Formats: sequence, structure tokens, C-alpha cells
Amino acid sequence: MHAPLFECHHLVKRYGGQTVVDDLSFAIAPGECLGVIGPNGAGKTTTIRMCLGLTAPDSGTIEAFGHQMPRDALLIKQLLGVVSQMDTLDPDFTCAENLLVYGRYFGLSASEIQPRIAPLLDFAALSHKAQAKPGELSGGMKRRLSLARALVNNPRLLMLDEPTTGLDPQARHLMWERLQALLQQGKSILLTTHFMDEAERLCSRLLVLDHGKKIAEGRPRELIAEHLEPDVIEVYGQGALAFAQHENHVALHAMASRVEVSGETVFFYTAKAMPLLAALSEHPQLRTLHRPANLEDLFLKLTGRQIREEG
Repeated sequence: MHAPLFECHHLVKRYGGQTVVDDLSFAIAPGECLGVIGPNGAGKTTTIRMCLGLTAPDSGTIEAFGHQMPRDALLIKQLLGVVSQMDTLDPDFTCAENLLVYGRYFGLSASEIQPRIAPLLDFAALSHKAQAKPGELSGGMKRRLSLARALVNNPRLLMLDEPTTGLDPQARHLMWERLQALLQQGKSILLTTHFMDEAERLCSRLLVLDHGKKIAEGRPRELIAEHLEPDVIEVYGQGALAFAQHENHVALHAMASRVEVSGETVFFYTAKAMPLLAALSEHPQLRTLHRPANLEDLFLKLTGRQIREEG
């Protein structure tokens, strides 16, 4: 077992009278992608800011690469790559110049950075845009340029705060492909995301936060097996809600371990899907979808179905 690259112990952060990160501990191993998921206001971005030395914890410790944050923040940042939620590319520089200027912040000389620019633009599928400015790029291109820029100092650990938010499906898939390639190269990644399919594809381990607390941690499939029934049957269409609430269908509910309603859909969680599907087939007016339990089901079970507003 390799020693962790990055460790947080009992982090606490308060703003006013509100505790936004509450006794949070976790570690990131070499070559690992640790995903941090949770509703709005769960403390994900504040945690990232503390890990980057941008916000000091009220208590707790952060150790990275044998150094202490924030005491050794400059040394630690030399070994980190960061892609934030917001676009921080310089609009006045070309793609190539963005990489060159960013590299200088790490104390790299122009002669050290120049040989890295073409391979990084190629990695980001932006070789043909080397002389274009960010304003000429699509959203997906900007995110890939931000990723290439984060790699200019050859970091050991990447911190990505919702890196694919706002991208169309094709752009997201291309970003995932690039992140998978980095993991195969042995890079470590700390990733926050609202996309459960992204978390399941990329993350070897997940941290689930709610109200600043860690409420679950583990490998995606193991967490699903621990907290959920193996099968989900969604029932929707005209009359689905009335059907699920009708007193004559007590026996049907008994075939499921758990029944939840969200919007116009009824979710039956069960370990015995076939008898339930057979019973539902007697009601052809209903539409059904049978699928295995997934990370979205886990997320909703642990954090609830109520929409959280930003802030």
C-alpha cells in the first residue's frame, strides 16, 4: 500500500455561525481518482479551496507530498494542477501563449515551457487552435485548454472542480477520455462533480458530503451494494401515481424493499424484480423501466430528493 500523496485530517470551516465543513478527513493515493459528490451547499468547493491554500481551515490539518498546508503552500502548489469551475483563461493571449505565461508562474523558463506546449495542445486536441484566442473556442475547447494549462508544470495531483459543467455530451466524453489517459499515466485526481455517470466512470473511490459532513466513502460499486437494493423498477406514464397509491396494490408494494415517488415517476427498489415485473405487466397502461441500481440512486438515498438552491 503506497503512502497517500495528500491527506486531510478533521477539517473544520465556519462562516459566521454556519459550519460548512465539519470534521472532514480523507486521503488520496498515488494514481487514484477520488470523487467528491454532494448537493449544493455540501461543502465541496470550500474543501477544494482549503486544499489549495486559498482558505484556511478553522481547525484540522492538510498534508501534501510531505509538506504542510498552508505553511508550505508555495511548495505544494508547485506539484498541483488546478481546473476551477470558472474560466480563468487570459482572453488576450492565444492558446499557446496561455500555456507559456501560466508556466512562468511556476518559475519555469521559456526554454523549459516551449517543448511542452505542442504535446499539451495535442493532448487537448487543440493543435489546430494554437494561435486562436479563448474567445474563439467552444466551451469544450476552453475546458480542455484549462486542463492542458493545469498540466504545464507536470503536477503529481490534479484538483478539478466540476470540470465538465456546461459541456454537451460529446465534449464531456472527450474530457473523460483525457482524464482517463492521465490516470493511466499515474497522475492522481481530486474531482468534484454533479454528474453521477462521470463519478462512476472516472473515480476509483468516492466521498459523499452533505451539510459539510462525510456521510459515506468507498468504491462506487461497493457503496451501491452496501446502501441499495440491486434492482430498480421505474413506473411512469398516465395514472402511475394513482396506481402506486391505490390501496388495492399493497401486495405489489410488498414485493419491493422501498418505494419512492419523484415527480411523475414511482421507483420500486427490490431484490426480487421478476415477480414485481410480472405483476406490473397486468397493467399495460403503465410504462416501466427495469435497471440495476446506480450512483444516482445512491446519491438520492443518502442526500434526499429535495432540490437544494445554490448558496
